[in-house]
Amino acid sequence: MLSKKMLRDIRKHKTQFLSIFLMAFLGVFVFAGVGGESVGLEVSVNNFYEDTNLADGWIYSENLDDNFVDKVNNLTPTTASERQLVLDSVGNFSNDPEITLHFVENNTLSKFYLIEGEELNISDEDGVWLDKNFADAKNLTVGDNITFEFNGITMEKEIRGIGYSPEYVYHASDASIIPDFGKIGFAYLSYEAFPMDNVPYNVMQVKFNGNPHDYSDLLSDKLDGDYNSFIEQSEHSSVSQFSEEMNQHKMMSDIFPVVFILIAMLILLTTMTRIIAHQRTQIGILKASGFTDRSIIFHYVSYGFWLVLVGSILGLILGPLTLPQLFYPSMSSTYVLPSWEPAWSMNFIYVTVLMILMSLVVSYFAVRSISKENPADTIRPKAPKVSTTGFIEKFGFWKKVSFNARWNYRDAKRNKFRALMTIVGVIGCTALLVSAFGMYDGMTDLKEWEYNQINHYDSKLVIDEEATLSEIDEVAEEVNGDKLMESAIELESDTSKKSGSLLVLNGTDLVTPTDYDWNKVNISDDEVSISQKMADLLGVGVGDTVKWHIMGSDKWINTTIDKIHADPISQGFIMSSDKLEDLDLNYTPTSIVTQEHVNENYSAIKSTSSMKDMTASWDELTESMWLLIYILIFFASLLAIVVLYNLGLLSFTEIEREIATLKVLGFKTGALRKLLLTQNLWFTAIGFVLGVPVGYYILKIMWESSGDSFYVLPSITIMNLVLTAIITFSLSILVNLMFSRKIKNLDMVESLKGNE
Repeated sequence: MLSKKMLRDIRKHKTQFLSIFLMAFLGVFVFAGVGGESVGLEVSVNNFYEDTNLADGWIYSENLDDNFVDKVNNLTPTTASERQLVLDSVGNFSNDPEITLHFVENNTLSKFYLIEGEELNISDEDGVWLDKNFADAKNLTVGDNITFEFNGITMEKEIRGIGYSPEYVYHASDASIIPDFGKIGFAYLSYEAFPMDNVPYNVMQVKFNGNPHDYSDLLSDKLDGDYNSFIEQSEHSSVSQFSEEMNQHKMMSDIFPVVFILIAMLILLTTMTRIIAHQRTQIGILKASGFTDRSIIFHYVSYGFWLVLVGSILGLILGPLTLPQLFYPSMSSTYVLPSWEPAWSMNFIYVTVLMILMSLVVSYFAVRSISKENPADTIRPKAPKVSTTGFIEKFGFWKKVSFNARWNYRDAKRNKFRALMTIVGVIGCTALLVSAFGMYDGMTDLKEWEYNQINHYDSKLVIDEEATLSEIDEVAEEVNGDKLMESAIELESDTSKKSGSLLVLNGTDLVTPTDYDWNKVNISDDEVSISQKMADLLGVGVGDTVKWHIMGSDKWINTTIDKIHADPISQGFIMSSDKLEDLDLNYTPTSIVTQEHVNENYSAIKSTSSMKDMTASWDELTESMWLLIYILIFFASLLAIVVLYNLGLLSFTEIEREIATLKVLGFKTGALRKLLLTQNLWFTAIGFVLGVPVGYYILKIMWESSGDSFYVLPSITIMNLVLTAIITFSLSILVNLMFSRKIKNLDMVESLKGNE
């Protein structure tokens, strides 16, 4: 019988209970969906790293001889090591693709992951194992021949296998931040395939026990001067880039459910409180008929329990099955993994169970007070709340305040809990909208800052390593361009060590360093400027000294910081060519930038990219981030609609008797509608004001999860606030208009005599 009653009540109050169901569903759906994608990425990449035995670190040197290998292996933490010769080559194709060759001594660390063909054979001097994406782009298959050119040597090999490498989950060329698999690739070969007798190994992969920083310090103490640099696994360009991507997605999945779950519980609490208040007489009759307090509590607690249970389980099932599929197309165009599958986590179950338990607690809190009353008291209508004279009402100006404002103030004071729930709901909607539009503005500004405010060229020509200075000068003169030097560097302070970049400007005005407000930062010929993000990571400032070296060189330099600039995507040093030479380092141009649009090929140029190509690459790289932003905006708007409508409905039903009384006294429908609209706007305004700083805090958390490469500070623009206000207040007004008909068609007898 009670089950039938529950179904009738749910049907009668279907809008409120549908809101509870939707909030429970959306909370778990988004958490499990985005979480399933991020956990799936983590599981897939970790399995990939484990299957291929990814190295814990890489030691770089010009020539790693057997003596050096023995020294590294004799270090107590070292458990395994393997040498490679890694060098750049050009494939024998029309577009001269860059192919990184790995001549391996063994295939035990960072192993080649085979997809087609035969396993990598260390004794095979005629075979090559090729990058699958490059092979697909060039329509190459197992058994085909491919020719490589490097250091004046031409080498032809037969493709024995096609697959992936754990070192190339993310792989982009110097001219683009997005992989173009027709222009870049990698290949693995046996050391026997090297065309010279002695293999000049330049990379040593190591596995070790303990902390990477401790191992790096041990290398510095024991082998100082015997090698150029050491890169731990987390600092490897491929590993760190993919890790930053996962962190962004994980942060998004953590933020979403908190708001939805909170709102679901608030709606459940207000709904159950109202239902129980309206059913006092029924509860009294049930008690008088012999129903125990326990059975009545169980009956009302089950209302929210079943809805939250069904919504949570449905979200738990559908989330990982649907949302990850939205991200994988854009992710797979940038990153390379053998498989793209969502994964489950016990955290999804924990959140679902927590939400269900919270629904029980909330429902019990709503019914517990009335369950303790005796049947004689419960069967009588609850005495209406009496509004006492408050502090504000004692002032003389109170009598001059309009009836509309006085009535709404007193109604809010009588129904503090409902007012609080409405304000909290608006805070949640506003916070999500502010953070969503803030991310949108940040991504848009970041692109404008990098590709318009800092860089003013049309084409960038990447110089071939074998090009002579005269050839470089000739190309620069022909395209009316300026030469730049860009290099990867490692920086170290007293507290931290980070990988970064070096940009050497040669008097060009086509690249303009700026501060965070996009104002030009003038760096004189004798000054060194460090990016603000790198300065924060290293814990240094102007006047401090930083130790650094160019990757591939064992020469460490101590440099005093003279200026600090800001850059959205490149963190490190900027200096002039004169300053670089003053530091006793060679100025070696790596690219030429020009305002002209260059289409012609030059023998000294490895690749050419236009600003249009670079912005297109940026758009493709950030496609998954844009998708997250759009999802956030959609669900924030949906949350606003559900919350404001549901709370508006609760507000109307709670003051239905008062509205009917005012109608009897002669108030017209328009005046009553204005009365409700005023209250809605009050609560919306308060929630909006309080929601903005909450949204700023969420935005700050999301930007901080973007990794060491990106530098974006949270900011809220006027347009952001205007759009958020328009959406929030428009929905509030729309909800008010939806109740106009209810006021007009109000049953006066039922409303006024219902409590009797």
